[in-house]
Amino acid sequence: MAGRFGPDYGLGHNRNCAKWVAPVRGPDLLGEPMSALSLSHARGAAEPALLTTTIGENLARTTERFGERDALVDVHAGVRFTYAEFLGVVRQVATGLLDLGVTAGDRVGVWSPNRWEWTVVQYATAEIGAILVNINPAYRTSELSYVLGQSGISVVLAAEKYKDSDYAGMLEKVRPETPGVREIVLFESEHWQTILDTPADEQRLSDIAASLRAADPINIQYTSGTTGFPKGATLSHTNILNNGYMVGELVGYSEVDRVCIPVPFYHCFGMVMGNLACTSHGAAMVIPAPTFDPVASLTAVEKERCTSLYGVPTMFIAELALDNLADFDLGSLRTGIMAGSPCPENTMRRVMSEMGMEEVSICYGMTETSPVSTQTRVDDSVDRRVSTVGRVGPHLEVKIADPSTGETLPIGVPGELCTRGYSVMLGYWENPEKTSEALVDGWMRTGDIGVMDSDGYVQVTGRIKDMVIRGGENIYPREIEEFLYTHPDVVDAQVIGVPDAKYGEELMAWIRLSPGADELTAESLRAFADGKLARHKIPRYVHIVDEFPMTVTGKVRKVEMRAEAEKMLAGGDPS
Repeated sequence: MAGRFGPDYGLGHNRNCAKWVAPVRGPDLLGEPMSALSLSHARGAAEPALLTTTIGENLARTTERFGERDALVDVHAGVRFTYAEFLGVVRQVATGLLDLGVTAGDRVGVWSPNRWEWTVVQYATAEIGAILVNINPAYRTSELSYVLGQSGISVVLAAEKYKDSDYAGMLEKVRPETPGVREIVLFESEHWQTILDTPADEQRLSDIAASLRAADPINIQYTSGTTGFPKGATLSHTNILNNGYMVGELVGYSEVDRVCIPVPFYHCFGMVMGNLACTSHGAAMVIPAPTFDPVASLTAVEKERCTSLYGVPTMFIAELALDNLADFDLGSLRTGIMAGSPCPENTMRRVMSEMGMEEVSICYGMTETSPVSTQTRVDDSVDRRVSTVGRVGPHLEVKIADPSTGETLPIGVPGELCTRGYSVMLGYWENPEKTSEALVDGWMRTGDIGVMDSDGYVQVTGRIKDMVIRGGENIYPREIEEFLYTHPDVVDAQVIGVPDAKYGEELMAWIRLSPGADELTAESLRAFADGKLARHKIPRYVHIVDEFPMTVTGKVRKVEMRAEAEKMLAGGDPS
């Protein structure tokens, strides 16, 4: 199986590690101080112990302990399962998939917004060792055709449609191009109901479970593909089960927690940090709506007495902007996770003070690392939690390296953030060339610019490809975005580089203003920034928008912003 995705850089891989600096002792799980670092390289705690089971075994153990507690609540659909009921339906669907001819190692696609069926399929495929392929709900036919063919999907389970996405129609349209797809099952169909009603074959499932290994590939998640075709990050039981478990440990999850998950399941944030963090602790998974809606999310928190709420920064910004925010009873909230893109300090502080999420955690990672590499702890100071992405997680290593040489840099020097450990993907599915580019001696190159302090806390200052070089000066947009949030009329801000004949690149700020705010111009912004930002860091252009181009996971698409900005500049100065 390793040959399908290139070199086996799996658990414990340590080839040629002598080329890299020797690991140093990092901070432990409880946040006790460590000796000051001199190089930007830290290792996480050795506890709690890594889980060595498969996802199916872990779910069974949780059900033995917490069978009568809520496992899954789909507020929108009005569906609720206890753990005993959830495991029962998972095993029925697993048996139904076996009856369709699905075997261990086969790829099964799921294409749908968030709904209870998605979660059932996630665990049912794990029961039988099939590899779940997450298909982005925003895909259209060209992207769909590529993913179906590249991963070799044989069975697709999908929603019939959602809003303007005709999933059934698109699947039929690309079917002639994807002869490997032999079954399409729509969640609204009788075919799905038959699978759902299949009696669980416990003996058959038990025999299969005995043949599965925690190191087996179990999930393929496609990267966004902002350059070239998407790449299928291939993840094992060990990868994603442990990452969900460790994330849950660091926010203190137990069987009494109820986690509101408005982030997409097709992404690691939803299915790993959400679902697997819950099921590894006996907590309840709460689905507020098929896609993000700020009112639906806060309504679910209130109705289901959720103790934790997830979101990318733009989701929390939308919730904080609700005129009736104070009308929601959010008193049950204790914690939550903000991740997926850089988290503005002001937003983080408001979430803690106005939404009662005093123990909210920042997580940093990427799909290829299952996804979380660093995380803030609940006992970190407020300043640490609003200004950093925390410290390395248990059983992981992180370092800040020179992007050209891989050499570990001194403390305080920016460079490329790299991760090594149990969470690193097995490789890109059937793409050994891209795998070898991304994985060097077991280290995953993130493409992000980071800075580590002497206590191991990391700040992410931007993407290497987003760095703007203006007249020979390296400028990191994240620094300027944080400054723009201090303007009283700015709700959200994104900074990009645009072509300039004199300096090579200039800065453009895309800004969302508060309702009723005065128009913000390049001149008024320069006046606001005068004496506070170095002159070369003050954006030359200002573009006011109602919204940013976004991915379905809530990440801002700066590639689209740059393309649109170049068109605007070609037609005249947008400021």
